Amino acid sequence: MTATPEQASTTPTGESVFDWIDARAQARAEAGLTHRLSPRPAGAVTLDLASTDYLGLARDKRVVGAAAAAALRWGAGATGARPASGSTEVHTELEYELAKFCGAPAALVFSSGFLANLGAVTALSGQGSAIVADQHIHASLIDGCRLAKADVAVAGHREPARVAHALSTRGDRRALVVTDSVFAVDGDLAPLPELAEVCRTHGAGLLVADVHGFGVLGPGGRGAVAEAGLVGDANVVTTLSLAAALGGQGGAVLGPRRVIRHLVDTARALHFDTGLAPASAAAALAALQVLRAEPERAERARAVAVELATRLRAAGLAASEPAAALVSVRAPSAQAALDWARACQAAGVAVGCARPPAGPDQVSRLRLTARAELTEADLDRVCEVLVSTAPAPAKP
Repeated sequence: MTATPEQASTTPTGESVFDWIDARAQARAEAGLTHRLSPRPAGAVTLDLASTDYLGLARDKRVVGAAAAAALRWGAGATGARPASGSTEVHTELEYELAKFCGAPAALVFSSGFLANLGAVTALSGQGSAIVADQHIHASLIDGCRLAKADVAVAGHREPARVAHALSTRGDRRALVVTDSVFAVDGDLAPLPELAEVCRTHGAGLLVADVHGFGVLGPGGRGAVAEAGLVGDANVVTTLSLAAALGGQGGAVLGPRRVIRHLVDTARALHFDTGLAPASAAAALAALQVLRAEPERAERARAVAVELATRLRAAGLAASEPAAALVSVRAPSAQAALDWARACQAAGVAVGCARPPAGPDQVSRLRLTARAELTEADLDRVCEVLVSTAPAPAKP
């Protein structure tokens, strides 16, 4: 007799093999850690401080037009992995222009920033090597460290001395130091010059995920690595997200040519994933051209972040000191952060809500992105809403 779908989905005792999920879901709900995917409307109906569209390029007509033209020419997708059928002239041009803009010898485009980080960490380390990672690195870097099968040491947040100590105890193994440039939780800046010096002293490579620095920091928005004076350093590799300051989709790795060639040959995140859609590659290329022509966008994003943080702290909220365009505001609990974010949304201001496991320190926060096109009136409104809806322990 053939089992019915209901019978086939249960164990001999009549229970589902996935019943354990319900208990986990209940625990998350009680801790205020549930998430939902809420579709947003196509048109802007709120002040957006939740996205990472720092420079306001996601809807720029030049960027959108380039994406549309590329889709008509190349089709809806890349049709395959980059080493197979998934590379186009647009990908090659984007890689050339990214490397030229950032002062790197070469670049390689991935379908997401997550996969760029994953591919770079795993390809540049491996079994028998050592990784020293900052305590607050992004989840994609953490997953890369786990998959690398290397010996991983976690150093204190922004503590080069701890990194140096970990490197000094690794023996003669190959080593890679991994850090974000601007950390995604509080928006603070890694001590890149000091880390680079530690790496030179101990013969280690330095991998910098410049997701939140590129387009905002450095001369003309060339990123935190440029601001730190590390452009062209043969021991430094940089990863970028094309979905933050450039307002689109995708990721990239920049560095010495031999590093990029090594990634082309060995990065599983490149070989076993469909390439970035040509439309997204064209959008990133057009956005990069806008940034090159209008570097004041980067300056404005930084200025908005400083003003926003200053106003919120003056109102008594626990706002971070922004190093780039990210400002976080601490909340007393995960549920309070969620309720606060929903209250802001209802009042017409969209904000990010970072709750565990998004933060490495188990502290919940509102996460605000200072976008270049926000006006003084917009900032007035944002501060009014955040202060008036703040949970009681967070109010002045």
